[in-house]
Amino acid sequence: MRFDQSLADKLDATMRTRLLPEDAVISLGRWLADPERGGRYRQGSGAHRVPYSPSRWMAVAPWPNAFADRAAVGSASVTRAEVVAAVRAAVKSRSWAEAFVATQVWGYGLTGYGPHRTGHVLARDGAEAAFEEAVSLLTAEGAAASYERLKELDGLGPAFLTKFLYFAGQALPEVKGLRPLILDSVLAGVLRRHATKVGGAAGYAWAAPIADRIWRDGNWTSHRYQVYLQWMHAADEQLTAAPIEWPAAPDVLELALFSAAWQPE
Repeated sequence: MRFDQSLADKLDATMRTRLLPEDAVISLGRWLADPERGGRYRQGSGAHRVPYSPSRWMAVAPWPNAFADRAAVGSASVTRAEVVAAVRAAVKSRSWAEAFVATQVWGYGLTGYGPHRTGHVLARDGAEAAFEEAVSLLTAEGAAASYERLKELDGLGPAFLTKFLYFAGQALPEVKGLRPLILDSVLAGVLRRHATKVGGAAGYAWAAPIADRIWRDGNWTSHRYQVYLQWMHAADEQLTAAPIEWPAAPDVLELALFSAAWQPE
């Protein structure tokens, strides 16, 4: 099937009127109520902790001051709240590369190739300027413009550039429009399956191939990222209004969907 943007727009509009079905609200409520799963995030996602090996990052500079000593033996861990604090400090001192490193350490965790890929991005001409401009665009124009700027940086894919945008958006006092969220292949897969189901229920015979295209596993446009943010923030408002004591935090929804708290059929 040949791609038709008007059909993609129609499917997006339908999804905005049919956010989370009842079974999703129930599943997300159970996840939040479970102390072994989402219960620790009832006050927000700041406690979400990721392990990493400091020594593997020895060749990457600059290193966030608040992170573990890289000469230490064994593993360390860092929470979202700690990354936000590190990014806030780095932005205050205008150390854009340091802010980027903090987000990538959290993003890659124990993945062995994380330091190499992060170093590769930092070595690109104009990397520091790209991070600075992305932060400036967040406050002046919004997440989509900032996303578009970082897409120009060779070697930095959407899943990891949105991690930088997410933490920068959390660290800044204000941003233009919706605060950024992380988008990766797992989250795109949830939206793809949901869009297919919503489109089928609306009688769109073309829903599946369109959903496969717009919610593919990577290389999303800035327009697609903006659609994602609109849907996630609206779904968060839906959950906040539901009787499940949702914490009014779109990044908790992002974490829940990433953690398979709800899987569209």
